Amino acid sequence: MSEATPNAAPAAPANSESPSGDRRGPRRSGPSGPSGPGGPRGPRGPRRDNRDATPSEYNDKVVHINRCSKVVKGGRRFNFAALVVAGDGKGRVGVGYGKAKEVPDAIRKGTDRAHRAFVLVNLRGNTIPHEVVGYADGGVVMLRPAAPGTGLIAGGGVRAVLEVAGYKDVLSKSMGSNNPQAVVKATLDGLSKLRTLEQIKNLRA
Repeated sequence: MSEATPNAAPAAPANSESPSGDRRGPRRSGPSGPSGPGGPRGPRGPRRDNRDATPSEYNDKVVHINRCSKVVKGGRRFNFAALVVAGDGKGRVGVGYGKAKEVPDAIRKGTDRAHRAFVLVNLRGNTIPHEVVGYADGGVVMLRPAAPGTGLIAGGGVRAVLEVAGYKDVLSKSMGSNNPQAVVKATLDGLSKLRTLEQIKNLRA
């Protein structure tokens, strides 16, 4: 009487593994594979860096960017204008206005013009020597000296001009137009009227 042989598990096919012993199948090769130029191991080109290697010695601030559109036959054409203030933080400040078809070009033009329009203003420590009111077009800006630690109590274009000029403690109030150009020019007009004690003595002598 013969014994029944238990059922054995079926043997795996001989070609279930790749010649390299990897069960995941052959590796992909080509532009999108590991060995291609776009894969993680492929060669990469030089990384483009648009930042300027030599930073400017001046502190530049963009106050306002205006967009103007012109309707033509093919659609709309946009132009941009940038209002920029620049200073060295030691009493020199300038204002520039640049126009271009792209925002970076407008900012660059405004910055260059601000650097060419520097004027000297008087400082007394971190504040201004005395109270003053500046006028320009419809803008009216009042500036008053403040105690150390007060900070710049200002906003918008007034704060930008005071920061780049090097002031730290100033009280201000804008009492005229809210147009950015008018506010910036009025602030610059007020700073240009500042006189130190030595300058007043020399004028009265």
